[in-house]
Amino acid sequence: MLFDMGQLPADIRYKILTATVTPRPIAWVTTRSRNGAANAAPFSFFTVLGHEPPTVVLGLLRHPKRGLKDTAQNIVETGEFVVHLVPHRMAEAMNATAVDAPAEIDEIELAGLETLPSQMVSPPLLKGCPVAFECRSLVVQETGPRQIAVIGEIVCAHIAEQFVIDAQRGHIDTIGLDLIARMHGSGWYARPRDLFQLARPAPIE
Repeated sequence: MLFDMGQLPADIRYKILTATVTPRPIAWVTTRSRNGAANAAPFSFFTVLGHEPPTVVLGLLRHPKRGLKDTAQNIVETGEFVVHLVPHRMAEAMNATAVDAPAEIDEIELAGLETLPSQMVSPPLLKGCPVAFECRSLVVQETGPRQIAVIGEIVCAHIAEQFVIDAQRGHIDTIGLDLIARMHGSGWYARPRDLFQLARPAPIE
């Protein structure tokens, strides 16, 4: 069946995309407002873009009534954010920070999370996350009336030592991280269980 995306209501476009582009890694993002208030929220419109320089992209949707959400507003104003990847054991806390709440609500406190200071940016690290990328925004692009895209450069990465197999070679125990990913609607998530491996074809000369 052909879906003409330009002719569909926004909610149907959203359902088609989130039901098919799966699994999606989750960026659990911390930011800090200009007045110093910390914020945390998860986003699954997220991926890595490249490694020279190391970059990630976030797709941030506007709130239908309040405009830019706290995460987007803070990034626009300060240019800094931290992306955490979510282990299964912290899924409930991550979900708690997804609450639609006024700006004065502290999602970090609400979820019972502890924080640690970052090394190169102002937003805090979420204690217990096995992977965190401190980022500075390179580009903030409005891609539509209700969404923006943020491309950020990873200025440093934190990886819990128990998952570092060989630091010199950059070998990480990916399976051991037990990271979750977003699936389709109604709160479905996935864990890396049923894996298979394919060797890349040799170059054709």
